[in-house]
Amino acid sequence: IMAEAILGDHDQYSCSICLDLLRDPVTIPCGHSYCMSCIGECWNTNDLNGVYRCPQCRQAFNSKPPLNRSTVLAEIMEKLRSTELQVSESAQCLAGPGEIACDFCAGEMIKATCLECRASYCETHVQPHYNVPALKKHKMVKAAVIPVCPKHDKLLEVYCRTDQKCVCMHCLLDDHKGHDTVPSTIERNEKQIKLTDTQTKVKQTIQAKEKELLHYYYYCKIVTVAANIFYVLHLFKCCI
Repeated sequence: IMAEAILGDHDQYSCSICLDLLRDPVTIPCGHSYCMSCIGECWNTNDLNGVYRCPQCRQAFNSKPPLNRSTVLAEIMEKLRSTELQVSESAQCLAGPGEIACDFCAGEMIKATCLECRASYCETHVQPHYNVPALKKHKMVKAAVIPVCPKHDKLLEVYCRTDQKCVCMHCLLDDHKGHDTVPSTIERNEKQIKLTDTQTKVKQTIQAKEKELLHYYYYCKIVTVAANIFYVLHLFKCCI
């Protein structure tokens, strides 16, 4: 019951563009509220010809409405967000062992993960990323748990070769400043190439050893046959 109530609040106070709880909420003249960054990016991305529309009710405004942060609504969001944290663990359990739950509905197994939003979506909640122009630019990957820096809460996009670990961009300014670093994708590709080369060499070594063992096997067979022949000939001579 508690989870259902929380999810109901989520739908009521969520941004219809990103489907997440409102962040830096702004309310436009028609009464609908959005994340400041979402509505701003939506209006800046689309060719509006001087006419700005509400993505939800499609009401048009001849001039761009000011986007002022609603302090009261922001406080409500923080309280709701902190309450949702108490439900998140149970939502993960409902998804089943080894599965990842959708960040916006309890128990639904996710379909895709957005690296920009750092959130995972089920079939229903991922749709805005396919249909909303501002979200289409986001990088989507196969459903996965997104690794983030425990210190800065940012994506682990860099690999530090000095310390042999993945770090975020902020880490390069303090703990890993001056270290030998490369984008994590490059390091992963290089390690994959090395792993493939190693696997090939190991396979070739195994094949060579198997060939060598086969030679020993046939050599032993020949020696055994020769010994048997020698033994038979020896018996034959003794009988003459």
